[in-house]
Amino acid sequence: MRPMAKNSDPENYKVIAENRRARYDYAIEDDLEVGVILEGSEVKSLRKGGSNIAESYAEVAEGELWLVNSYIAPYEQAKMFRHEERRKRKLLVSRKELSNLWNATQRKGMTLVPLVMYFNHRGLVKMKIGIAKGKKNYDKRATEAKRDWGRQKARLLRDN
Repeated sequence: MRPMAKNSDPENYKVIAENRRARYDYAIEDDLEVGVILEGSEVKSLRKGGSNIAESYAEVAEGELWLVNSYIAPYEQAKMFRHEERRKRKLLVSRKELSNLWNATQRKGMTLVPLVMYFNHRGLVKMKIGIAKGKKNYDKRATEAKRDWGRQKARLLRDN
């Protein structure tokens, strides 16, 4: 068994894209770090900062985990080996985790939502996937009310 990598090197950890709306629209039950298979021009484009995972989702299809509808901007310096901006990208997980994800999405009515894409401390592109259940409108209103109350409470404590 190989040793766990330390996340104590904050200067190399860089967030590429974040799905801020995911925590508002979904109740995140669990999250999982996965690897992403990318082409060279995609990695260079990500280093420049051109990506969006807000409209994307993950799915288990054909025994593999895929990221669907994520956007990575074209890399202008790549003349011959350009990538498609919205292609399906394969995500890397173990077989056990894959079966757990499939069970969660099939039996429990959950969905797989990308939360954040980042470069880890070793410079590899990783993604945090959330196993989530969609919120109803009244759940969203309750979350918003709780957030507003937290802000008011902080404001009251700061003023006194």
